Amino acid sequence: MATNPHVPGGPVPAEDKVLETGASMIQDFQPTKQLCAHLNAFHTYADEPGRYVEANHYCAHLTEDVRQCILYDSPEPNARLIGIEYMITRKLYETLPPEERKLWHSHVYEVKSGMLVMPGPTAVPGAQQAWEAAETQEMKHVIGLYGKVYHLWQTDRGDALPLGEPKLMTSFTADGQFDFDKAVGDRDTRFGSDWKRKKELRKDIEVPQIHPDADSAWKRCNSM
Repeated sequence: MATNPHVPGGPVPAEDKVLETGASMIQDFQPTKQLCAHLNAFHTYADEPGRYVEANHYCAHLTEDVRQCILYDSPEPNARLIGIEYMITRKLYETLPPEERKLWHSHVYEVKSGMLVMPGPTAVPGAQQAWEAAETQEMKHVIGLYGKVYHLWQTDRGDALPLGEPKLMTSFTADGQFDFDKAVGDRDTRFGSDWKRKKELRKDIEVPQIHPDADSAWKRCNSM
């Protein structure tokens, strides 16, 4: 594993590398083998809407109504694990107490704006169109889910380690809440994606009605 320049300390000792290599050959790592989707989007701090962090989600289906995702700051081998997100269907969301529902966010804007992507092949001839069709189909499912996300590591302020308490995060819900063109444009350059094209491909995805208790951070912000 490469050393992350943002994390204090030297290279991983040779002895640890040997032990890790041996473990990877013998141990099964079943939970991580269930990961089946890589999503990329931006989260904003619930107590400071507008301050944002890019997050790479590696997700698994726990049941047909529950997904669980590990969040990293990049898709590289030395990426830092920065948080977790759970996604549930509206059916489950509506069973939650009102105060709990306020901790969850919708995914409608992330999907319809083209912000949320499943990074795919960019160099394989003919693969992009098929991948985008699969991605659009996945977005039809994600658009109706509610997410609860906590970040453990405030990498955007330069923390060298995960300091302090976990921070509740939320999603963006409308244009003008952050510098979309710059943030998403920079991301697209790195991944070879195009949010404008994604937005066009998703224009016919049906928009579900968002529960009034969701996205509460923005409602508090607008009431000030």
